Amino acid sequence: MEPGDLDNLSIEPVEDWSPPLPQADHTPLIDPRKWQRAQEMSVTELADAAMAVGRLDAMLGDMSGTDRDGAIRRLALTEVEAMLWAQGTPLRREEIGRDLMDARADADLEAMRQARWALRRLEGATVPPDLRAFLGLHRSEFTGLAQDVARRAAGHDLDEAIAGFHEQNERLAGLHAFCRGPALRTLWRLSDLSPPDTPIEAAVWTARQMAIGTEALTFLPMGLHGRAVWTDSGDPARRLPNHLAALTLGATEARIHLLRLRDWAAEAKLRTARIKGQNPARVIDALAAHPLMSTAMVEQATGTSRDTSERLLARMHRMGIVREVTGTKRFRLWAAAA
Repeated sequence: MEPGDLDNLSIEPVEDWSPPLPQADHTPLIDPRKWQRAQEMSVTELADAAMAVGRLDAMLGDMSGTDRDGAIRRLALTEVEAMLWAQGTPLRREEIGRDLMDARADADLEAMRQARWALRRLEGATVPPDLRAFLGLHRSEFTGLAQDVARRAAGHDLDEAIAGFHEQNERLAGLHAFCRGPALRTLWRLSDLSPPDTPIEAAVWTARQMAIGTEALTFLPMGLHGRAVWTDSGDPARRLPNHLAALTLGATEARIHLLRLRDWAAEAKLRTARIKGQNPARVIDALAAHPLMSTAMVEQATGTSRDTSERLLARMHRMGIVREVTGTKRFRLWAAAA
């Protein structure tokens, strides 16, 4: 090339080969259309679940405040026990109740922490949509050394996971609240909101969400039947009928349990009618309203003396009306033998 040829040289613009900037992934984690079709195919199961839940909700709505609170705690203790067993960290409901009342309980400390957390949420504490508060997490910009923190996202990563979960959740708005349960549990896992071995958090959150719109229920119980669905996966057409069946059976058995407790109270009052005074009936009403009570709690609830409460509880225990759940001479706790 001669020097003069440079004046006639045409230079083509250089294409920018810099890598593209990252963009948010808006790919749906679950397909709402599959869940919608599954709901359309499960109208009978949905109707059965709605009837069972409605009857349980109406029963609780007819109770006084104290009795209703006690009934919800009974159902919550049963639910938490079942959730922990499904998770592989078994605790009996009596152990959970003893721990809540500061009585001695020899149990897995981490499982007990989860039990306390789950019980408070099922009974109504903390607004579920606020997932940080719901999970009991504080805002942090980094993952520390604590095992429980390091096993889940934190800081901005958790904020993004929560935002993504809510965005995906909006895609399910067309589903009935009962039918969103299994889809939301899957979405929770895919969003990495909890450690992989902690399905109890998603189970509690969905139980609360499904109860939105009920009059008295703070969560929808599944009891032992939840074990088959809390950690399931696969096709919505198969999962949704199983989920609705678990709701139907859980609500039905919860109502039967409360009816059995009512029958126990009526029979117990008949059997103690020969005992002088109204104190036996007061003790029975107290134990019907509370799943577990110490002697001091019975004393306070009935307005009797400590000696009177102890004598009545011991006598009713010998009659098979009440049961003692600790098996110790100190920190004894009593429950209805229903």
